[in-house]
Amino acid sequence: MNVPTASLLVALQHADGQFPSGGFAFSQGLEASSSLADRLGEFDFARFVEGQILYRWAESDRVALVRAHRLAGKLEEIAELDREVEASTFTEGLRAGSRRNGLALLTAHQRLGTAGAASYRALIRTGSACGHLAVVQGLLWRTLDLDEDTAVAMGGYQMVASLATAAVRLGVIGAIEAQAAIGRALPLIEAASAAPVADDEPLRSFTPLCEIAVALHGASGQRLFSN
Repeated sequence: MNVPTASLLVALQHADGQFPSGGFAFSQGLEASSSLADRLGEFDFARFVEGQILYRWAESDRVALVRAHRLAGKLEEIAELDREVEASTFTEGLRAGSRRNGLALLTAHQRLGTAGAASYRALIRTGSACGHLAVVQGLLWRTLDLDEDTAVAMGGYQMVASLATAAVRLGVIGAIEAQAAIGRALPLIEAASAAPVADDEPLRSFTPLCEIAVALHGASGQRLFSN
């Protein structure tokens, strides 16, 4: 993939952890899985990340991002995809986190004046769209003229980086271990990204222990993250 310098710089800006997307409040099930290790089995961060890449991101979030990107700003069709993501995400904690992250990202882009952000946020306000993160990423990054491969790479990197940040905040690993874990995850993201995606590719995910942990975590009064 030969990305022009201007596009590479835009990608770096929008994939950066300092971009105001609101994702810091959500651990995507990592806190729940690590805190319930005594009930659900030994927790290993590297294995958790691998499972999230292979069994959730690769066949669900990545697919939603790609399909949204290909819809090229057709907001009604993107909203239909958004509702498909809602229906295919079975655990409320993960649904809520994805919607809140998507809305936070959309709000930041609306304030930046990104084309389409205000219009899609209006659809969310009326209940016509849900605002799931992967769908919003595909919509916005296409608007920024980032190609599909770049958008997918950004989505995969952000997912792993956010998990690493959450793990450091929880004290599961240290900062150097987090960077090592991200480095080990990059080839997995690259390999998963190579799988073809049809325009009507179904969304699939299978992370049952994580989903059980998130459901149990929802009843806990003491937690750092919302999921």
